[in-house]
Formats: sequence, C-alpha cells, structure tokens
Amino acid sequence: MGRVASGAMADDARHELLSRLFDHAPTFPPASLSTEEALAADRRARESEHAWLLGRLVWPAGRLAELPQDEHRALAVVDGTTESQGQTTFVEGISKIRCGGAAIPSVEELAAFIRRCRDDGVLFKATAGLHHAYPTAAGEHGFLNLLAAAVFGDEEDALREQPGAFELDEESFRWRGREAHAAQLADVRASLFHSIGSCSFFEPVEELEALGIV
Repeated sequence: MGRVASGAMADDARHELLSRLFDHAPTFPPASLSTEEALAADRRARESEHAWLLGRLVWPAGRLAELPQDEHRALAVVDGTTESQGQTTFVEGISKIRCGGAAIPSVEELAAFIRRCRDDGVLFKATAGLHHAYPTAAGEHGFLNLLAAAVFGDEEDALREQPGAFELDEESFRWRGREAHAAQLADVRASLFHSIGSCSFFEPVEELEALGIV
C-alpha cells in the first residue's frame, strides 16, 4: 500500500483515522525515560517520516519546570487521574481508560466504556498497553481493535478480532463487509476517540508499517 505523507489529502482515510493518534508519554512507565532522554526521543519522533501520527507530548504536572523554555510543543499535562490538553480535560474512568499496566480491562469492560462514551457523547482517550495493532497472547488489547470498536460498534466482536481482520488504506477502513470513509473516520476521531497515550511512539508505528498501512 502507498505511504501517507505528512501533507496527506484530507480525504485519505488513513490520515483521518490515524493523524495525531499517538500522544507520546516517554517519561511514564514502562519507558520511564529521564527528561533529557524523553525530549530526545520525542524529537526523533517529530523528525521522523511518520510524524503525522504523533500527537501531544504527555508530561507530568509536577515536572513541567524541567521542560526547556523554548520547547514549543503541544502538551498533555497529567496530574493524578486527570489529563489536560488545552481546553480539554480527560478524567480516568469517565473520559480516559487505562488498557494496560497494573490491570488490563476485560473485553467486556472496555466495550462497555466505549459504548457509554458513544451514548453519552463523551470524547475519550485510551492509554497504557496499546503498543500493538492487534491483541497479544499476553492479553493486551490492539489499538486497531479499539479504533474499529469506535468506528463500527459491535464493540466486543471488534475488540476480539485477530490479525488480518481489518483493512485500512487511502479509500476506507473495512471490517466484515462494512466500510467507513474519510468523513466518517474524521467525525469519530473528533467526537468519540480522541487519542492513544503511549510511552513509545515507534513501537505502534512499526506495527502499522509491518501491516503495510503506513
């Protein structure tokens, strides 16, 4: 499949679904990088050919003073169970869900969260344990599965799908005979599924490369 350039057309389904999807959280576990290491890793992400996938830099509120004054970077500031991105605030359990770490939610729990956000008109963010496109043998959720659950519904089925279940190219996102085009994908990203927090930017991107999506 063709690559998506940083200046991709707005009617490219891949761009609408994946643009600024991964908020970069290099100081958080399991990466837990020092400030210097974290900023260097984020700089590499910004300078990479897939920088269009990169969202905000996720940073602990208590460590904001460690950021250089000339670092003009869109931030997501985490303070306890809340995360602020400009005028938007995500609250764990309400508009933010942890998909890994100390506890991994079940398929049923994650599906119920997505459905509730859809029904209540809540824009949500997912974080932790989402480095893989599809579910892993260790029980980690796949980020393509989450995107499909948000786009198509049938959340439990979408979250359980295995590699090869979804197709995504410049024309559309496809699953089980259903098809979502750029306008619908843009609407889902704007109104329901905001972004994914990941301590690594390159791991999920490498998964997308291996699938031939980017």
